[in-house]
Amino acid sequence: KIVRIPVDEHGLTLPGGRLEEFDGIPVLSLVYAPDRVVGLAIKRLIDLALGALALVVLAPVLAVIALWIRLVDGGPVLFHQTRVGLHGRPFSVVKFRTMSPDAEERLDELRERNEIHGQAFKVTDDPRLTRSGRFLRATSLDELPQLWNVIRGEMSLVGPRPPLPREVDGYDLWHRRRLSMKPGITGLWQVQGRRFE
Repeated sequence: KIVRIPVDEHGLTLPGGRLEEFDGIPVLSLVYAPDRVVGLAIKRLIDLALGALALVVLAPVLAVIALWIRLVDGGPVLFHQTRVGLHGRPFSVVKFRTMSPDAEERLDELRERNEIHGQAFKVTDDPRLTRSGRFLRATSLDELPQLWNVIRGEMSLVGPRPPLPREVDGYDLWHRRRLSMKPGITGLWQVQGRRFE
């Protein structure tokens, strides 16, 4: 499989890419060959090994967080939500619950306060956050149960944020390239977003 991206003469370069000319236009050509399959298999093995190790090592932390949520905020402890994964396949992401159980129903009343352009949603000082939710989100501890999604093969340790179906519905064609790889627990978006919070 070959992917060609139009670029300026001295524009974008990527490892493994080569600058070519296509009908008089400079393009960056990326060739996906069998070695990519080997790379993906190695990445999956790393995800499995590190994900399983992290689940075992962090089991006491997960148990303490679950008990804390139950005592401070009540049940349920976990939150399941449909997200879109590799090749547009839906899956159920699992996180520690950080919002009130009726958070989805209250979304419409907060939509005008959305700080992100497009289908994604973010509100500073979201009133739906639970008492422990603010801390869990600030430390990203709410994401730890997604290690189970990694073990199941629905996510990777590193990759793009798993989008909601309504976000994918609003994607332009070029946005859909994000669906060509597994979403991750952490990645560039999460790291940069954390830096600017």
